Amino acid sequence: MKPENLVNVKSLLDWYDAHARIMPWRVSPSDRAMGIVPDPYQVWLSEVMLQQTTVAAVKSYFIAFMHRWPRVEDLADAKDEDVMSAWAGLGYYARARNLLRCARVVKNEYDGVFPSNQEDLLKLPGIGPYTAAAIAAIAFDQPATVLDGNVERVMSRVYAVLEPLPKSKEHLRGLAKALTPAERPGDYAQAVMDLGATICTPRSPNCTACPWSKRCKAYEMGIAADLPKKLPKRAKPTRYGHAFILRNANARVVMERRPEKGLLGGMLGWPGDTWAEVQKPSDPPIASAWTTATNPVIHIFTHFRLELSVHVAKADKDMPLLENFEWHDISDVRGMPTVMQKAWKAATAEFGDLG
Repeated sequence: MKPENLVNVKSLLDWYDAHARIMPWRVSPSDRAMGIVPDPYQVWLSEVMLQQTTVAAVKSYFIAFMHRWPRVEDLADAKDEDVMSAWAGLGYYARARNLLRCARVVKNEYDGVFPSNQEDLLKLPGIGPYTAAAIAAIAFDQPATVLDGNVERVMSRVYAVLEPLPKSKEHLRGLAKALTPAERPGDYAQAVMDLGATICTPRSPNCTACPWSKRCKAYEMGIAADLPKKLPKRAKPTRYGHAFILRNANARVVMERRPEKGLLGGMLGWPGDTWAEVQKPSDPPIASAWTTATNPVIHIFTHFRLELSVHVAKADKDMPLLENFEWHDISDVRGMPTVMQKAWKAATAEFGDLG
């Protein structure tokens, strides 16, 4: 049974025409009305970057990627280590690996042209249902149902859905699908996400400024700020590990390239051990006089909390290393994941200049 359309899509599009967020990857509604269409490459790149990451955090990365790799073919031809380094600090590094895989498939199997339908988009590496729908709607103006956290929140409030997430997800998808229009579906997808991001916010929603408040069931019932309900989260387990920072007098440090598969796959990191749920000592991977930092580095991943003990030593020169270790300039620390940069900052804060 098709759900009742409580709200008017045109009122949301009118609001979007006046209040659309300005983003470096977005074609404004006024430009789109003049026939300017989005670049599917830019839409795809931004959507991958935005997965579990804020717009504010993504903007500078997006601009840097576009300056360095302006076309999907350019990204496909890039060196893996260059892309992983450029991604450093953005987190969820499997996205960067899938970014390269997808770019190469688009170049080699689709002649550099992204497919325009969800079915073919879903066949590309790293593209799931949400991203496929977002690309189809925003880049190709197809009436695809886009359901991210913002849209889930808007739907749960408009229809006063009391069942908690994630159990209510498919119900909310059905409600979102019923509202998706045949006219201007790309603008609508961005409008409903903007509404959730700027007006229908998780805390203290600005209902008086919302174009849908008069027909919103949760607003009528006075429970908008309480929705969507969510099942309690499980406490994150703690894992323990060690990081060994060996530097020399020439401002060079030893790094290792992490395995392609697994957490932080393909990224540069400090030599260390496997992060385990039991705290235990670790033998240094390189013989030297090691000093341990007073406090461990704490870093929160999606599924666990990490306590990383940091150890520092100094070598006189670029001594020979095992095959998986490399000497790098200290400037390469900027290309390391956030947790590895934290270890470096902790070491320099306690032991001073490590150059």
